[in-house]
Amino acid sequence: MKPLRVALADDEPLARTRLARLLREAGCEVKAELVDGPTVLEWLREPQEVDALFLDIQMPGATGLEVAAELADCRHCPPVVFVTAHSEHAVRAFEAAAVDYIMKPVSADRLAKALARLREGGVRRAEGPAVASQRFPVKAGEGHVFLDLKRTTHFEVEEEVVWVWAAGGRHRTSWTTLAEVEAAFPGAGLLRIQRHLLLRPEAVLGLKPLEGGRASVRVAEGVDLEVSRSVTPKIKEMLGL
Repeated sequence: MKPLRVALADDEPLARTRLARLLREAGCEVKAELVDGPTVLEWLREPQEVDALFLDIQMPGATGLEVAAELADCRHCPPVVFVTAHSEHAVRAFEAAAVDYIMKPVSADRLAKALARLREGGVRRAEGPAVASQRFPVKAGEGHVFLDLKRTTHFEVEEEVVWVWAAGGRHRTSWTTLAEVEAAFPGAGLLRIQRHLLLRPEAVLGLKPLEGGRASVRVAEGVDLEVSRSVTPKIKEMLGL
């Protein structure tokens, strides 16, 4: 397995040096150590051969969240992992489609989980295959329209029909099982939170604990989904809770 090529940004020298050391000890090749948001944006003006970007959130000039927003439509930009001491940013981090969210002080074990998630998610490499299409058809009258996976919140199956929720509405797909959806988007990080519900974790806007070790996640105004007891610990971990 080739080492992951990574870059990191943190305005605190000690924190930056420590994270770089942990990444190297985990077998990563650290390509750049950057000091603030504007430096990151300037560095990424040209395509860089990195598989992931570890971003501190509280940085002068431009926060990590602001940097991620700038990168949203950048085709050559790497996946983002946020590293911060402030847990209140977790929901906004996943709204920014971050791969992961790590709390400071970073431990070697927690970092290893983030690196494993990067590998499982199909890290983009310059020499690798093209990224699979994230668009899919849904029925519209006598024809079809195409939706982008990034604009969806979740899929649900009812009587062998898979429906997708996007922009607050429900649309019928051509799939009959959630397993078909998972097979269509390998590495997309979709999470089965109930037997009939498949969630895109990046769409989560909030989480509320329920009795019995369960939880409820909000994916849109007035749309809350119940998470099974067995999956609740995993969704909490993904949200940095």
